Amino acid sequence: MIPVNHEKNAVNVSSYLKRMAEIAPYKRAVVYPAGRDNYGRVAYSHLTFLRLDRESDCLAHGFEKTGIKRGVRTILMVKPGLEFFIIIFALFKTGAVPVVVDPGMGIRRMVDCFKEGRPHAFIGIPAAHLLPTIYPKYFNTVRTWITVGRRWFLKGFTLNRVRQIPWRPYTAAKTGRDETAAILFTTGSTGPAKGAVYTHGNFDAQLRHIKSHLGISTDEIDLSTFPLFALFWPALGITSVIPDMDPTKPARVNPKKIIEAILNQGVTSMFASPALLNRVGRYGKQKNIKLPSLKRVISAGAPVAPSVIEQFASMLCEDAEIHTPYGATEAVPVISISSNEILSETRKLSEQGYGICIGRPINDLYVRIIKISDDPVSKWSNDLVVEDTEIGEITVKGDLVTRRYFERPEADALSKIKDGNTVWHRMGDLGWIDSKGRIWFCGRKSHRVTTEETTLFTIPCEAIFNNHPMVFRSALVGIGPPHHQKPVICIELEHEKIKVKKKKIKKELFELAQQNEFTKNIDSILFCKAFPVDIRHNSKIFREKLAIWAEKKLS
Repeated sequence: MIPVNHEKNAVNVSSYLKRMAEIAPYKRAVVYPAGRDNYGRVAYSHLTFLRLDRESDCLAHGFEKTGIKRGVRTILMVKPGLEFFIIIFALFKTGAVPVVVDPGMGIRRMVDCFKEGRPHAFIGIPAAHLLPTIYPKYFNTVRTWITVGRRWFLKGFTLNRVRQIPWRPYTAAKTGRDETAAILFTTGSTGPAKGAVYTHGNFDAQLRHIKSHLGISTDEIDLSTFPLFALFWPALGITSVIPDMDPTKPARVNPKKIIEAILNQGVTSMFASPALLNRVGRYGKQKNIKLPSLKRVISAGAPVAPSVIEQFASMLCEDAEIHTPYGATEAVPVISISSNEILSETRKLSEQGYGICIGRPINDLYVRIIKISDDPVSKWSNDLVVEDTEIGEITVKGDLVTRRYFERPEADALSKIKDGNTVWHRMGDLGWIDSKGRIWFCGRKSHRVTTEETTLFTIPCEAIFNNHPMVFRSALVGIGPPHHQKPVICIELEHEKIKVKKKKIKKELFELAQQNEFTKNIDSILFCKAFPVDIRHNSKIFREKLAIWAEKKLS
């Protein structure tokens, strides 16, 4: 049930949790693997909605006393678990602003993001508190330090010391719809990491769109392999199960543990990156495993190959579907399509180089394709929009779209287009619209290859080479200055294949290329043992790094 806020401009996402604590107090909100017995059987601990609400109340009182209150930017470095949910809802209740950075981006880039966010408070596990010791100048704005666990010789408070007991109700801050709720940094996989400013209104809109589009009911049990996505479910009254895995390495997940959690908990819905979906799906298909409780899978973070969808679908019942929503840190979800339509209709076109069909806009969100440009666009005009079927830049507008980055006016100028009191966000992706109103994704704008004669787009070109049975994936990169680039295709072969004859495979790949208009002029193919990938979902190919490698190989 969605709580109604009668104050027009007031909204606080923690109100969703408060409402669930009233209508379903003893239902499980969060389930977490707490260890294994001598036989290897996993044991679980959990929080009910009432307990989660009250524990976050106790912490909110304590936060306020230590200075973590409305508007205070707070670094959060806590592993997924029960405490993570308690802390995040307590921060929302106080009106504080969590600053969230992906730890997988590397220490130096991570502390750069923290410095840029100018935080006032720091909440983290003991190991995280070593960062201010090593890089003190990056944290000189922090005034409040809280350790989740033993404090040892660290300064500040422990989380247990901050927690105020016995419980007493905490009145959540009456935050405005346009008031900052969190700063979520992008991974920086295609440029510098930037802090997307999420308002309470953005979060509120996300929850409404997700619930409406997916038709999710409060009877569901979700397994979320991505911690930030897991925050949606308790707010929507759904039980969230945290899997036994390292969330920073989804491509290396143990498939047995994911399948174990689904079967043990009767999971009905699951979020997985394409890399995780491929790993679990491959194992499940080989072992002929079925997941009868699972009726919905959501996969995002990078384009999902139809073959990966088909592979995982082999474990599902006939009425279950795999959804592949499209979005970005700055706006998610925006567009979506389900596996039935992909496997029955769009797959064959994707394999011919049309791009990957990502579906239609969700609910009342607006999507337009505009002329490709690397320059800022200050004001929206319908003259920017290209004709249907023409490849251009994907732009989106709606209530869940973030309006700005944190203190990055140059990034705002390149990514935001003002349209009266609203903003269009330039996704940095390229695509086109077909006659059925579906959007086809053709790759990142920064990854397009411009030669003297033409422009090549990554996804359509790579699809041709991916048709070869020995190819795990391919990547188009450009070497040289724009408009004079040399296109190169990098190939990652299937790891399970041994004693492959690369000369023979290369000859066959060139033959495939000659049969397609997009790829007929590509005359350089390189084999790479393993592509560099993004840190968050382990799925997006780091083409910038691959291009440097390819240039060295060719020289």
